[in-house]
Amino acid sequence: MADLPTFHPDTKLVDEVVQSPNYDQRRVDIIVLHSIGSATMDEALRVLTRERPSVSAHYLVGEDGRIVQLVPEAMRAWHAGPSVWAGFRDVNSRSIGIEISRLNKIRRDADFPAAQIEAVIALCRHVIARHAIRPQRILAHSDIAPGRKQDPGEDFPWDKLHAQGIGHWVAPEPLGEEHGLALGDRGADVASLQADLMRYGYEIAVTGSYDEPPRRVVEAFQRHFRPARVDGIADRSTVTTLRNLLASLASL
Repeated sequence: MADLPTFHPDTKLVDEVVQSPNYDQRRVDIIVLHSIGSATMDEALRVLTRERPSVSAHYLVGEDGRIVQLVPEAMRAWHAGPSVWAGFRDVNSRSIGIEISRLNKIRRDADFPAAQIEAVIALCRHVIARHAIRPQRILAHSDIAPGRKQDPGEDFPWDKLHAQGIGHWVAPEPLGEEHGLALGDRGADVASLQADLMRYGYEIAVTGSYDEPPRRVVEAFQRHFRPARVDGIADRSTVTTLRNLLASLASL
């Protein structure tokens, strides 16, 4: 890693530039939000700037709201890994990666402090303004890599971001007690669900069979848009929330 930063920050919100060597050039129309579980901010920085394994992000936001830029926005950071959105398989080439440091992420009661969320909101606003990113293309890592990734997780306050004009959101349909579509189900209802998830942008085949791949995608959808119960079962609440999101796209 270079001793001195070799690029200027893309936003005045940045507190420091710590250059990562792990990037190359690309274009931008997606923001991907991640969470990185580290004991300290410095540990997270070490992970994102060491040469092996080669992983980076454009920004790291600490629990105290400190923002560090690691890669210039004009370059392609290596944050998404194998991932797909709206049929496009090289998400790194068109996205800004924002890592959100979450102290001891394995703790189920770990939260995202208010100062950190305020910093994420401010940073997203700056990125959106520079790149004209549409609300429905502000995504979780779990959205673009269902089953492989779960971050930033069901505790992330997507509703708070949306209230500040960031991301796509509708109020989730209340939970019910019906069984819903689950592993082993087949037929037109399953195919319709798969088609709706694909229309929204998720990587899923329309097969009419509810096997493990659609279960993982439904779980990813729930983690972002219906976080009250993340179980991979497409109940009425899940299906209705998805349809409401699709209907609201026309107004964006």
